[in-house]
Parts: sequence; structure tokens; C-alpha cells
Amino acid sequence: MDAARQAVAKAQVISGPDSTSGAACASDAYFPFADGVEACLAAGVTAFVQPGGSVRDPEVIAVADGANATMLLTGVRHFRH
Repeated sequence: MDAARQAVAKAQVISGPDSTSGAACASDAYFPFADGVEACLAAGVTAFVQPGGSVRDPEVIAVADGANATMLLTGVRHFRH
């Protein structure tokens, strides 16, 4: 199970099954694949915040755009190793 699906499941367990409807999802690093965004969209998420910078950004953005979801690219990556 990927991180987005785990986050959705945890939010729904803690706050209820409808808690992700209309919610926003933020990432401290970029969304590396569109499936994370798709999982969030399926749960009702309507907005995303991420730094961008992945070679797959166009694919990820297209999935959000196709669902009329908002995606804000900050250009600032907060994930540190």
C-alpha cells in the first residue's frame, strides 16, 4: 500500500469516513507518481500542495486538472535526508 492510500485510510479511521471529502493533501516532497493523487481524489480530496520538481510533474498535474482539483506547486522542498 502506498503512502497516499495509507494517509487516506488513517484520516478516515481517525476522523470518519467522510473526513477526506473536500480535504486538501500536502506533501513535503513531490508526488512521484500519479497514483498517489488518484488515491486521494478517489477519497474526495479536492486540493493538493507540493513543491514539484519530479520528472513526472506533467502527468501528476494532468490527473489533478482532469478531476478539476487544485494543485499548488510551491517550489520549496521540505523533505530532508
